[in-house]
Amino acid sequence: MKDLVEYLVKAVVDHPGSVRVDERRGKEGWVYYIETHPQDKGRVIGRQGRVIEAIRVVVRSFAKGRVNVEVR
Repeated sequence: MKDLVEYLVKAVVDHPGSVRVDERRGKEGWVYYIETHPQDKGRVIGRQGRVIEAIRVVVRSFAKGRVNVEVR
């Protein structure tokens, strides 16, 4: 799942080499934290959060349990 999140984020940003995804186990399931180049943070979030919400929908559809994706 971590590879899927990383692939989706790298497709959106201008600096794919600076994308880093950390996965941690939370109370509700897995949480994936995305770290990007400061200039790419807005691209990952998108207007009114549309891009990050689309990434969350794709990741949740592939997941077997509850997952969340957060941008740092």
